[in-house]
Amino acid sequence: MSVWPQLRDTRTVRAGTAPGTVLRCGLADTMLADLAVSVVLFFDRTLDEDRLAAGLARALERVPVFAGRLRTVDGVLEAVCDDSGVPMVSYRVDGTLAESMGRVTAPGAQHVDPLDAPAARTGGGPLLAVRVTRTGDGGTVLGCSWHHAIGDLHSFALLLRTWSAAVEGEELPEAELVEDQDALLDRVLPAQDCGRPGFRVPGPDERAVLDREVASGPRANRTVQLYFGDAEIARMREEFAAAAGRWVSSGDAVCAHVAHTLRELDGDRETRWLTVPVNARRPLGLPDALVGNLLGDIHLPYAPEDGPGALAGALRTAVLGYAEEHLNLRANLRFLAELGRPGLSACVPIGFDPQQRRISFSNWSRFGLYDVTFQGQRPVFFSPAANYPLPWVCWAVEGFGGTGLLTTAVLPARLAARLRGTEGRAALHRFRDASDELPALLAAVPKVL
Repeated sequence: MSVWPQLRDTRTVRAGTAPGTVLRCGLADTMLADLAVSVVLFFDRTLDEDRLAAGLARALERVPVFAGRLRTVDGVLEAVCDDSGVPMVSYRVDGTLAESMGRVTAPGAQHVDPLDAPAARTGGGPLLAVRVTRTGDGGTVLGCSWHHAIGDLHSFALLLRTWSAAVEGEELPEAELVEDQDALLDRVLPAQDCGRPGFRVPGPDERAVLDREVASGPRANRTVQLYFGDAEIARMREEFAAAAGRWVSSGDAVCAHVAHTLRELDGDRETRWLTVPVNARRPLGLPDALVGNLLGDIHLPYAPEDGPGALAGALRTAVLGYAEEHLNLRANLRFLAELGRPGLSACVPIGFDPQQRRISFSNWSRFGLYDVTFQGQRPVFFSPAANYPLPWVCWAVEGFGGTGLLTTAVLPARLAARLRGTEGRAALHRFRDASDELPALLAAVPKVL
């Protein structure tokens, strides 16, 4: 039995038509042009690669930017919808689907072929890569990696739903490409916003520290996954809502609980900041069909003595008041425009501040990722893949079969070990009851806490 993936097939998937549309990437897009995002979907049945490839070809007709290439013209990054295509490779492994799930965040797990984003930035590679792996027990692992400059998770979820509809022979959803990101934002944003940009230019000393953090990431940090069941989250919400004096969502509750628990286990009593990215489409009244990067962020200070309920309530207030009080996209545009495109390489997001233990928590739930259907099969598990282990970065998405919430957290190795210990598990799951019904797959993937 081989534990290594065995190559079965390689192909390039194309729509068969090249609209030639040129999309002018915005300043924020250009900031993301050295980053790729990778995710993995697990199915407990075998999927036919030919049907998957045919469906993807149809989806790329509707969302052609994912089959295009990047280029820079007169200093401006552009995405050209030239139908250069998407590489799709097929493998098989002798292990089980559960074993593959257990390795999803491990370095070298080989569920995804991560894009070389810097190479793609200069036109030297694709903007989407797909890897299909058949497991020995008849399951299928679908790994996708896309270039962040062409779209956020909302954009990829739209492609995924379009791909699903094409495979199932259903009507394809609408998709609208943003041909000039900054021009669109300039039209729809208010003249004034909160005035606090989500980027900064570190000085030489801080830059050296950040460079060391990036270089030491694989050695210094570990990725941990935490599952909170529906009943567990309901108790969490009830307690936090009572403490905050207002309704809080599941995402608010889990974010606050995880952040507070990490602080407790780390023995950190300082006031810190939390960064929460926000999909700005709805606050700005933009259509869901827009493909691009339309993200802002919320920045909240919090002290451990305030408790997780207060943090959950503050987060809910900030999310609901984002368009009026916390909107920072205009401030981002001004800040980045003053730097100029050549100066963007010196800039970093405010949310990346490991020396200050600043947690960045993204909520990936409610994107319909568990509603995706291929050949009548929905995913039994969805997870981000480990691209690069930068500390204090967290994502939450629906858990096994779309139940509960799964949080993926990248943490310093010592704190990750504490989280996995008896004390850490007890603190994480203080809202869990012995009578709670948990997904069967949770027991089959012991690395998920």
